[in-house]
Parts: sequence; C-alpha cells; structure tokens
Amino acid sequence: MEFLYEYGLFFAKTVTFVIAIAIILTLIVGSAVKPKAKKGAIEIDDLSEQLDDLKHSFLENTLTKKELKAHHKAQKVESKKAANDEPKPRLYVIDFIGSMDAHEVESLREEVTAIIAIANPEKDKVLVRLESGGGVVHGYGLAASQLQRFKTTGIKLSVSIDKVAASGGYMMACVADEILAAPFAIVGSIGVIAQIPNFNKILKKNDVEFEQITAGEFKRTLTLFGENTDKAREKFRDEIEQTHGLFKEFVSSQRPTLSIDNVATGEHWFATQAIEKGLVDVIKTSDDALLEQQAERQIYKVKYKIKKGLSDKLAIGLSSSVNKAGVNLMSRFKAMNP
Repeated sequence: MEFLYEYGLFFAKTVTFVIAIAIILTLIVGSAVKPKAKKGAIEIDDLSEQLDDLKHSFLENTLTKKELKAHHKAQKVESKKAANDEPKPRLYVIDFIGSMDAHEVESLREEVTAIIAIANPEKDKVLVRLESGGGVVHGYGLAASQLQRFKTTGIKLSVSIDKVAASGGYMMACVADEILAAPFAIVGSIGVIAQIPNFNKILKKNDVEFEQITAGEFKRTLTLFGENTDKAREKFRDEIEQTHGLFKEFVSSQRPTLSIDNVATGEHWFATQAIEKGLVDVIKTSDDALLEQQAERQIYKVKYKIKKGLSDKLAIGLSSSVNKAGVNLMSRFKAMNP
C-alpha cells in the first residue's frame, strides 16, 4: 500500500507538471497568434425591473386572493398611465470596489465614457457605490479624475459608501455633489504612508556587497538593500509631505466648507462622526438611496466587462481540472492508507 501511495504522489506531480507546461505553451502560442489587447463590452442591468420583480414576488406571496386581484387591477391602470407619460429620467449606477493598485480604473473609465455619451445632463444622475481603503496615489488620482468628468459635463454625481472609502477611496468620494454613507461606514484617512524594509544589515552580516548606480542625486532615495542615509530619508519625507499637501488641496477644492487641517490628519471616522466634520452629507445606505429613486427614475446598472479569450478560458479550465484531479487522487490514497 505504501508503494502505491508513493507512486500515486509521483504520478500526480508528473501530471500536474505536464499540464502546467501545456498551459504555458498555450498562453505563449495564443499571445503570439493574437497579440491584440483584451476587449470588453458595456453591460446594462435594469435595476428598476429587478426591484419591481422583487416587490411583486413578495406581494404575491403575502396578499390574499382578493387583495392580489385589486393589486393587479391597480397595476394595469398604472401601466396604461405610464405608457402615455414621458420617459422617466434615469439614474445610472456604477460599482467600484478598489484594490491597492486601483487597476479597476480601467473599467471605470469605460463606464464613465458610456454614460456621458448617452446621459441627459439636465435630467439624469449617476450613483457610484464605492468601496475602497485606498492605495497608490497615481491610480486613485486617475479614478478621481474619471469621476470629475461627470461634473465637467454637468451630470449630477452621488457617491454611496456602505463599508469604507478611506485615503484614495475618499479622494474619489469627495468629487461627488453628495456623499451618502451607512452609519458604520469608515471614512477619511486623508494622509499618505510609505514604508519599505531594509536588508542592508543582513547583507553585511553575510559579507554580501550591494551596488547601485544612479544618474541624479535623488534618482533613488530609500532602498531595500543599500545603506540609507539621513539625507535620503529627509528627501523621501519631503516627497511624502508634498503628496499629502496635494491631497489636502484636492479635497479642499472639492469640499471647500471643510476645515481641512482638522480632518487631514490621517485619521478615519465612522460616518456618524464624519458627518459632523463635513466629510459626508447624508447617513443612508445605497439600498435606501435606490428605493427612494425607484418611483421617479429608471435605474440602470452600468458595468464594463472584459471578455475572456480562448487561452484564458483554457487556462482556467485546465487549472480547475488539475486541482480537482489532485484533490480526488489524494482523497483516494488517504482512504487506502488511513
């Protein structure tokens, strides 16, 4: 039995290695044959229809037959009336869940462009459901600039924070005409942080030399492996302060009533505290915001989705198959050798 167990492990490793090589070769061939960038498409979900379906489903399971008959009759009257009315203004909804590197901005820019192309600035509005603890400055700076495009074209923008919009996340949120936040949502953190480990002492202890050649005195300030100097630290600190200053200026320009020095300390607050400081405008969840808009607006969710190519699908499929095969094989051998 022990021999079979060892042989099974060897076989599983071999199969995994062969399939991994096949995946790599497939990806290389795929990229060589089709070097084009990945393409995506805008998807539209009718949230108004979804909310109506939810409402009707609930009523059908709670009303008596008599009440349900009266409801259907009233619904037909409303439908006939709505057919003769002018189309409702629209509310476009975007979801932005940001990561540290803010790569989601690539989809955001497509979503913003699509909405601007069709929205009526005099009637339509945009709601961004935002969730982010922040990240790289340049990434979130671009994301905030994308949201500013709505204001440039005259489209009213609201940002809803259900969980967190801190640091770069708040940089995005402050662009809005109105900021909504759930009571315990985390808001603020208007500050800048940079941290880097240094292994120079370990290298010296093991007699490993590190060389770094730069052109320009401050091409590199703090380093991972070299010996950091006080001058380099001071320069790096100045750069952090400059970035913080730009952050404060940006927030002040978007929300001029803020006492920026009191809130730009790097601290964060719950929304019920943040509203007193002027960081948010209304204590409300995104769900309540949508329900309030349901009667007067047609609500659409806008999402840019990248289409997966054949090589992507094949890689995912093979990876899944390898995992399943490995789990099944190990389960069988464990059962044979308890």
